[in-house]
Amino acid sequence: MAFFRPRVSREAEVRYHADLEISKSFPELLGTARKAERTLRELQAVDADEVELLGAGLAFDKALTEALRAAEAGQRATFGVRAYDDRIARRKAKATPAGAMWTAEVERLRTLREDNRLWGIPRLPRPVPAQR
Repeated sequence: MAFFRPRVSREAEVRYHADLEISKSFPELLGTARKAERTLRELQAVDADEVELLGAGLAFDKALTEALRAAEAGQRATFGVRAYDDRIARRKAKATPAGAMWTAEVERLRTLREDNRLWGIPRLPRPVPAQR
């Protein structure tokens, strides 16, 4: 007697393998984000002008976004192929130690990026239009 085992979709397999490739670059991207953060913090410590802080804050935001995308890809790849199509499998995979580790890392990076967007990137004052 043969048992029916539903196969995953071809699209899920393709996305899984793409996420595996993207997640391989996570350590390098995280290192780049750390360097950008160090540069930003050093500029903040020496009280640099707002233009330099703006550039460093935007560079840190870009590096964090790339690292976050790689972490999200690693999270999805860790969950497995079935998790792309099945929300139950995705939820079960989050409860594993590896899934919980990736989920915590993604949340940490999201929080760090949001904090940088709120407080790390200075807003340059806009000129006030002249009254007629």
